[in-house]
Amino acid sequence: MESLQFRSVGISYKTAPLEVREQIALNEDEAKALMLKVQDFFGGTDVLVVSTCNRTEVYYNAPENHNLDIAKLLLIEKGLPQTEAYLPYFVEYPTQDEAALHLFEVATGLHSQVVGDMQIPNQVKQAYQWSVDLGMAGPFLHRLLHTIFFANKRVAQETAFRDGAASTSYVAVEVIEEVTALKANPKILVLGVGEIGTDVCRNLKEKGYSNIILVNRTRAKAESLATELGFEVADFEQVESQIAQADVVISSIVRDEPFITKNLLIQHNLLSFKYLIDLSVPRSVAADVEQVPGVISYNIDNLQSRANAALARRLDAVPQVQAIIGQALTEFGEWSKEMMVSPTIQKLKNALEQIRQEEMAKFMKNLTDAEVAKVDKVTASMMQKILKLPVLQLKAACKRGEADTLIDVLNELFNLEQQHVQK
Repeated sequence: MESLQFRSVGISYKTAPLEVREQIALNEDEAKALMLKVQDFFGGTDVLVVSTCNRTEVYYNAPENHNLDIAKLLLIEKGLPQTEAYLPYFVEYPTQDEAALHLFEVATGLHSQVVGDMQIPNQVKQAYQWSVDLGMAGPFLHRLLHTIFFANKRVAQETAFRDGAASTSYVAVEVIEEVTALKANPKILVLGVGEIGTDVCRNLKEKGYSNIILVNRTRAKAESLATELGFEVADFEQVESQIAQADVVISSIVRDEPFITKNLLIQHNLLSFKYLIDLSVPRSVAADVEQVPGVISYNIDNLQSRANAALARRLDAVPQVQAIIGQALTEFGEWSKEMMVSPTIQKLKNALEQIRQEEMAKFMKNLTDAEVAKVDKVTASMMQKILKLPVLQLKAACKRGEADTLIDVLNELFNLEQQHVQK
C-alpha cells in the first residue's frame, strides 16, 4: 500500500542571498496559483506555501517525492527558466518527520533571522488561510497547523522566547512606543530607507502608526515603500523642515559625518520635545544634540544593548522551546499514524457489518419485531467484540511502525480493497 508522505522544499536566508530570495518571493495570487499547479501536476494534497522576505517554502502531501520538480516549477513560474543555476539554493525535507519538524521550527521563530521573531506565526497563519481558501487543507494539515499554533501559545506563555525586542529595528519601534505613549498619532520621519530603515517602516506599520514621512536620497525607492505601506514621501531638499516638524526622527543614512547637528536643530526653534533615533554607523546624529532643550537622542549602542539583552533571554529559552516542539511532534506523530490505519478499520467494520446484515436477512422473515430487535442487538454487540482486538492491534502496530504488514493481512483476509469507506 502506497501511503502519503508530507514533504517540503524551499529557500531561506540561510541558503540564498537577498537578491535570489527577492526573485523567488510569492505574493498571495502567485502562491495560490503555485498551490493549484502542485495539486494538478503532482497530485499534491495539504499544500502549504510560506513566502516571506526571508524564505519561500512549499509543503505538500504526496505518495512520491516531487521536491525537485516543485522547485523547478516555482522557478519557471517566477520567470527563471535557467533552473539549474538556482536549484543549489534549495533545501529539501523529504520525509514527514523532517518536514513537520522544520515547519514547527520555522513557525515558532527558531529559524528566523531575529530568533523568536513574532511576525512569523502570523505569516504561517496567513499561508494556512490560503490553503483553506483553496480547499487544500485536509485533516492532516488542519491537525498539524493547529498543533503548531497550540505549541506557539505554550512558547509564549511558558518561556522567555518572545520577551523583549531582539533586533535594533524592533527596539527602535519599542522606544517610539515608550516616548510617544501620551501623544496621539505622533509624526514620525524616517530618514533613509535602506535595509534597516525598511525594517523599521514595516514594524511601524505592523504597530499601527500612520503619520509617517519617508525621506531618501533616491526618491523612487522611498515612493515604492510608501506606496506599499500607505505612508507619505518628502523630497530630500525638504529634509530640514521635515526634521523640525517631526516628533520622532529615525535616521539610518550613510554619511562620513553627522547630518543632524546641534546647529541644525537650534536654527529651527523647536517648540516641543523631539526624539532622535540614530541607527547609522557612523553616526548620523551628532553626539551633542541633547544640549538643545527638548531633544532626546538614542544611538545604535543604546538600542543594541537592549536588543542583545532580549536576544540572550531568547537564546536561553531555546531548549524549552525545543522541548515543547518535541512533545507536540510526538502527539502529532501518534495521531498521524492512527489516521493512516483509520480507513482500514472502517473498511473492516463495513465488511463485518455486511456479513452481519446478510446473515440476519436469512432469518428475519419468521421473527417478530421484538425478536428482530434482540437479534440485531446481540449480533451488533458480537461484532464490536470481534473488532476490538484487531483495532487495538492495528493501533499498537502503528506505534511500532509495523502497521503496513497488518493492513496487508487484513486486506487479504477480508478482501477489504473492495470495500468503500463509509463514515
